[in-house]
Amino acid sequence: MTSNDKLVERERYDARARSQFCGVDGATEVTLGSKTMAAYLQAPYLVYEQKILSFLGPGCRVLELGAGAGLHTRVLLDSGAQVTASDISPHSLSLLRQRFLHTPGRLDTAVADMECLPFANAKFDAVVSAGSLSYGEPQLVDAEIRRVLRPGGMLMCVDSLNHNPLYRLNRWLHYRRGNRSLSTLKRMPDLGRIEALGQGFESVEVQYFGAFSYLMPVLGRLSGENTAAAISDRLDRLIGVKRSGFKFVFVAKNLEKSGLC
Repeated sequence: MTSNDKLVERERYDARARSQFCGVDGATEVTLGSKTMAAYLQAPYLVYEQKILSFLGPGCRVLELGAGAGLHTRVLLDSGAQVTASDISPHSLSLLRQRFLHTPGRLDTAVADMECLPFANAKFDAVVSAGSLSYGEPQLVDAEIRRVLRPGGMLMCVDSLNHNPLYRLNRWLHYRRGNRSLSTLKRMPDLGRIEALGQGFESVEVQYFGAFSYLMPVLGRLSGENTAAAISDRLDRLIGVKRSGFKFVFVAKNLEKSGLC
């Protein structure tokens, strides 16, 4: 990402965090993760959360890239892992810390550019990311992920796919409205990026979701969100969704590390 785009994104997320900070005390239960989304958009995030709880546990040292204000951090803490939440936005991380005051000792935060992480080599058992892969130059980010992962470490992410022309058009419209930077459009993951992410791992699992997500808001209003979600999932299975997908979940590990860290 260009230096100007990094500044724009940092200021955008800092402003959003500042607007949400008032009244957050860490004691009030806040809805986060997949539960914040419409039912027909939850499937990839539910799978991501299930993978985290299946593969991570107490004793695991986990780095979350692009953690933001902690939308997807709670499930990491629920796994019992030692979590380092990183982001380029310091105000987002301040909000994250405030949200998770009840987990002292198991949560660290670090203001960090994912293209140049401020961590030692082989520091983490797992690196995870929810929707942040487009916020850095792919070759730099992938190299940093490999550098900070210990031998036998695991990479898990959920993100958007950039092949479906309807989703690409929607992202371009958001860019024109000033809701995202041009760099994130250019670096949205595609199948080539997914293949590159898997290099060096013995086992790579990728699941694709949401070939017809663009139709679900209308269907949800007509038949209800849960019905729309069931139809979306059924259509994905029927066509064997891949290139046309909206989201993907990626899990890369070594075969001997099939359980908890």
